[in-house]
Amino acid sequence: MKRRQFLTGSVVAGLGATVMLNPVLAEDRPGLNWKLPTAFPKAAPGVGTNITAFAGKVAAMSDGRLRFEVSGAGELVPPFGVEDAVQAGNVPVGHGPTYYSAGKNPALHWFTGVPFGMTSNEMAAWLIWGGGQKIWDGIYAERKLKPLYCGNSNVQAGGWFRKPIEKLDDLKGLNMRIAGLGGEVMRKLGVNAVLTPPPEIFQALQSGAIDAAEWVGPMLDQAFGLQKICKICYLSGFLEPGAGLAVVFNQEKWDELPGDLQAICEAAALAVNTETVAQFDYFNALALEKLTADGVAFLPLPDDVIKAQQDAWEEVKAGLVQEHEDVARVVASYDAYLAQARNYDARMTAPVLAGRG
Repeated sequence: MKRRQFLTGSVVAGLGATVMLNPVLAEDRPGLNWKLPTAFPKAAPGVGTNITAFAGKVAAMSDGRLRFEVSGAGELVPPFGVEDAVQAGNVPVGHGPTYYSAGKNPALHWFTGVPFGMTSNEMAAWLIWGGGQKIWDGIYAERKLKPLYCGNSNVQAGGWFRKPIEKLDDLKGLNMRIAGLGGEVMRKLGVNAVLTPPPEIFQALQSGAIDAAEWVGPMLDQAFGLQKICKICYLSGFLEPGAGLAVVFNQEKWDELPGDLQAICEAAALAVNTETVAQFDYFNALALEKLTADGVAFLPLPDDVIKAQQDAWEEVKAGLVQEHEDVARVVASYDAYLAQARNYDARMTAPVLAGRG
């Protein structure tokens, strides 16, 4: 599958307003011109258009004083090497999910998403109002990086499978593409979890190198063509109830920017967060309907699988808290707000959703 074939069907029509921001980047004006690699194909709905929209907004708001040249996954740096390139000063800024760099510090998982964790709204609330951004800034400052939260995929799917999962034992021995700490959870359930780069997921499924794949959700999964190989998709993605995106600057380059350009970057990140969350909500609904009509079976996971995932997650989390001081600090803040959010949602949000049918 060619990388340029990602935008298909109804997805294309809804992305025009976002993608049309790109021509601003090509204007020949004086100003800063910074390379900006992303971990995703830059034409991919949601995750790719997230960063092209950010670049377009910064160029427009700064009147061309700061422009970013966005390069897709593998074009300038490897998909999993974006933050390394920024930290080394090879590029001034990069884009992707923080958990692609969790090998540096496992606490970074919590700034993307963790099993049975926060939704996109809760994540933004914790970062902006609950002290999460301050903790994130402190952890990244140790690597001389400055992170900006810029979007979220919302609730994800549980994965595409060639064969149905009817009981817990059906998972054992499967080769599955899955990212983040969800992969650690699935390993405890007997799955061989692998982190295939996004552009290679389709090929890995097609070749039989993997038996199942967790990617994002209906909009992106459809754009990547996963339904052409698998006709079973499990909902919901308890292992990734939301995945945050980040624009990460080299701290020295960030400090070179005058205050107004820093403020513009921060405002652009907030703006594309809103756009991206709305984009995923809207086009996921359309894609879910289309995929169902095309014969994809969207099924709930068996109860014993969900319970096993919950138990495995508590084991994984407890081990990381015990082993890593940064994880313990992040989890203390994260879980404190998550408990409050659960109480609020149970009493306010869940009844509304149940009541409207």
